[in-house]
Amino acid sequence: MKIDFRSDTVTKPTAGMLDAMMSAKVGDDVFGEDPTVNALEEKLAKMFDMEAALFCPSGTMSNQIAIKCFTQPMDEVICDQTAHVYRYEGGGIAYNSMASVRLLNGERGILTPEMIEPEINADNIHYPNSSLVVLENTVNKGGGKCYQLSQIEPIAKLCATKGIKLHLDGARIFNALVATGDKAFDYGKQFDGISVCLSKGLGAPVGSVFLSDKATIKKATKIRKVLGGGMRQAGFLAAAGIYALDNHVNRLADDHKNAKALANELEKAEFVSYVMPVETNIVLFDVKPSLNVDQVVKAFEEKGVLCNSTSNKTIRFVTHLDVSEEMIDQTIQVIKNLAF
Repeated sequence: MKIDFRSDTVTKPTAGMLDAMMSAKVGDDVFGEDPTVNALEEKLAKMFDMEAALFCPSGTMSNQIAIKCFTQPMDEVICDQTAHVYRYEGGGIAYNSMASVRLLNGERGILTPEMIEPEINADNIHYPNSSLVVLENTVNKGGGKCYQLSQIEPIAKLCATKGIKLHLDGARIFNALVATGDKAFDYGKQFDGISVCLSKGLGAPVGSVFLSDKATIKKATKIRKVLGGGMRQAGFLAAAGIYALDNHVNRLADDHKNAKALANELEKAEFVSYVMPVETNIVLFDVKPSLNVDQVVKAFEEKGVLCNSTSNKTIRFVTHLDVSEEMIDQTIQVIKNLAF
C-alpha cells in the first residue's frame, strides 16, 4: 500500500460524496439550467458574503478568469514571487491577459501594505498601470502559511484607496480559516474576487468557484466560455463540492495535526537540515547538502511513501483526507529508520 503525500489533489471521492454525485439533479449549465451548479454557486457566494459565483473546472481557470476580469492589456499584477498565479499557471497572466507582473518577496509569501505601496506605479506613460494585487491563502510555496484577516484588512484598504482590485487565490482558503478561526463571511468585505478550490483539502474530484459581484461574474461567464470552461451537466461535479463543504471542512484540523506530527519527526531526522514551521497541511523540509533530493524521494518511495521535491534541496509532504492516522504512524516509522 502506497501512502501518497504528493498533494491533496490525489484524494478519491468518499462513499457519501459518490452517492451525492450520482443522485444530483442536473441540467445544462451553459444555459444556466443546472440546479446543482446553481446551488453550489449560491452556497459559496452566501458563505463569503459575495454577490455571485461561477463554477469552473480548475483553480487555474478561476484565477485566470479573475485576472482577465480585473486587468486590461498593458496593466500590471502585483503578487509575491512564489505565487501560484505566477509560477504554476503556465504564463497565463501574459498569455490570457497581456499583463505584466510585479514580483515581491514576502516572508513565506505573505505580503504587507508596506511592501505593496512602493510598487504601485505612478501615472506615467513609461510604466504599466498597476491594476490588481493577488494574495494567496494558504501560501503553497510558503509551506501552507496563512494570512490572518487582520493582515488582509490593511491591504484591502490600501487597494481601495489606490483604486486597485484585490483578488484572493483561495486554493486552500478553508485550511486557513480552520487554522486561524477567521470567518469566510468576513472575507467578502475585503476582496473584489475570491477563487475557492474544491479539489484540494476539501476532497472533491474537480472544480473551483470564482466569487465576485454580479457584473464581474457576468463578464467572467463569457471568459469561461471562450476558455472552453463551459460545462453542460456539471451538477454531478458540483454535488461533490456541496458535499465537501457540508462534510469536509471541520476535518481539515485532522490534516493539520497530522502534518505537525510529520514535521516533529522530520526535525529529529539525521537526513534533514531544516523543517519549515507547519501551520496547515503542508510540510516543507530541506535535506542535508550532502544528499541528493531525488535520492531521498526515491528512498521514501521504496518504503511505500510518495512525496515530491520542490527544489534541489526541498521535499514536500501534503496531508489530506485519504491519509489516516495509521498511515501517519507508519510514515513516522519510515522517517525514523531512513538512513543514507
